[in-house]
Amino acid sequence: MAKRLLILEDGTVFEGEAFGADLEVTGELVFNTGMTGYQESITDQSSNGQILTFTYPLVGNYGINRDDHESINPTCKGVVVYEWARRGSNWRNQLTLDQFLKAKGIPGISGIDTRALTRIIRKHGTMKATLANTVDSREHLQDQLRATVLPIDNVPQVSTKTAYPAPGVGRSVVLVDFGLKHSILRELAKRQCNVTVVPYDTSAETILELAPDGVMLSNGPGNPDDVAGALDMIRGIQGKIPIFGICMGHQLLSKANGASTYKMTFGHRGFNHAVREIATGRVDFTSQNHGFAVSREDLPANLIITHEEINDQSVEGIRHRDYPAFSVQFHPDAAPGPHDASYLFDDFMELIDAFKQKTSKS
Repeated sequence: MAKRLLILEDGTVFEGEAFGADLEVTGELVFNTGMTGYQESITDQSSNGQILTFTYPLVGNYGINRDDHESINPTCKGVVVYEWARRGSNWRNQLTLDQFLKAKGIPGISGIDTRALTRIIRKHGTMKATLANTVDSREHLQDQLRATVLPIDNVPQVSTKTAYPAPGVGRSVVLVDFGLKHSILRELAKRQCNVTVVPYDTSAETILELAPDGVMLSNGPGNPDDVAGALDMIRGIQGKIPIFGICMGHQLLSKANGASTYKMTFGHRGFNHAVREIATGRVDFTSQNHGFAVSREDLPANLIITHEEINDQSVEGIRHRDYPAFSVQFHPDAAPGPHDASYLFDDFMELIDAFKQKTSKS
């Protein structure tokens, strides 16, 4: 097989074998700790612009199927594995990982010591990296990498451009798309919600005109500071409609109420992250995919921390003291990952019903 290079911003170079698309790309190098769920991780738009390193040594062993996509057109930059399975073994298998990456224009590299690579990322943090063919000199490729500025317009790249419906017969929910996962739509469909998906830059006035029973703020890629326009929208609807935020939605709801966020050293990516619900002590294993977090140190008094990560005590959930609004940093839609926290969608339904009952009496 053809050789391919993985060149890191710190000067480290790994040589491996090429698979997937025949392209040279540059992106943010991150690692994912999941043993399975590679299809969902690759197609999660929160991975926009990133080169994904999978720490599990064999990736692709159950192939690719039509049902587990989190988006139709994934926008991650590349895939790094120790070994990829040439033949997928599963009754739903339709494509190999290699065939899928070729079809979606995503290059991969195999034969990499992903444990050693992960140790570098854990020590130095996420960094720029390039997947390149071996025809150019390594010095030239490193110079190009250092000169490359990664884009910051991640959310506009992945958000829908026009509103669209996902019809149901129950509660009306507006889902603001910052890079949503299809599994969020699936969870709302299970609860028979009548969903309208709207672009990330939709105004509060437009959302209120739709007269929803509740609003969801979806996950999405990048730095929440780059989506500052959404803060006015959130301030314009909170108190008038129940709100539930996930991942990027969690960070934006927090920032709209005076919190600050920071870039983590290497983030949380995988589905084995233990999270404690502070009020009850309940521990859930959760799916996560984020590189930014809400700061605990200067959290405003109008927000209450509801969940925290057990290993590093980072803020994993907040609730507004005065408004029917809450959010979590992890993914309760559990794709990929455990279903421990799916009850939060039911909590959102109960919040909607309680708010409707309260406003109907007033």
